[in-house]
Amino acid sequence: MLQALANTLPHFRHTNSGQFFLMAGPCVIEGEDMALRIAERIKHMTDKLQIPFIFKGSYRKANRSRLDSFTGIGDETALRILQKVGREIGVPTVTDIHESSEAALAAEYVDVLQIPAFLCRQTDLLIAAAQTGKVVNVKKGQFLNGEAMQWAVDKIRQSGNQHVILTERGNSFGYSDLVVDFRNLPAMREFQVPVVMDVTHSLQRPNQSSGVTGGQPALIETIAKAAIAVGADGLFIETHPTPATALSDGANMLPLDQLEALLVKLTRVRQAIQERGDVELNQLP
Repeated sequence: MLQALANTLPHFRHTNSGQFFLMAGPCVIEGEDMALRIAERIKHMTDKLQIPFIFKGSYRKANRSRLDSFTGIGDETALRILQKVGREIGVPTVTDIHESSEAALAAEYVDVLQIPAFLCRQTDLLIAAAQTGKVVNVKKGQFLNGEAMQWAVDKIRQSGNQHVILTERGNSFGYSDLVVDFRNLPAMREFQVPVVMDVTHSLQRPNQSSGVTGGQPALIETIAKAAIAVGADGLFIETHPTPATALSDGANMLPLDQLEALLVKLTRVRQAIQERGDVELNQLP
């Protein structure tokens, strides 16, 4: 599954390393210098650890609780920055789209189009993304189980695009919390697509009285380790040099200077699982 994905993405390196891949970057593109700086630092880490890396950044935030929340620096300005990151840093890029009319525009600048969780059932949006020929990453809705994502995969494939990723990001738990059901990861892998764990968004605390989403970043390592342990193909982690000053979703982002240490631990988890699997296979009669 990962090799098929790699064949569609420029600069998608180390695909035979046995590692998970990483989608990481800031929640939203805040400016060119910051985007390039974050991408360069993550690429340095992932090259060292042989982790395939896709740079993530939203060019616009459409789903905001409050009218005065930051939404972006301008669509084409942010998309050009994503394109520059891809070219100068040498990595694939991913951004989310929210309406069918955005698909063709975003596809001119990035390698992967992401469908937000709340929109994963929007047929016209899925078709428009599929018809660009880009890889389409669909986040599982907070209101669905893993098995229900079959229909999103079918819509994309039946629109002529076989390049699909599915991402788990938790399920609604009450009105203001999320819970991760790790059964969803193997359930979605049954559709023969790479499956990603969105570590940071699954730790959100939505619908706070302030109108600003909260989070539990202290649990990022816990969720990431568990996802690797149950066989996630990739991890999605939003990161920022100073989450407290981030213009969007700072409450659940990982400080950039903590990312490398986390990735080292996760590669050891993946290695231990692979070694254990090899031992068990060798013991079969």
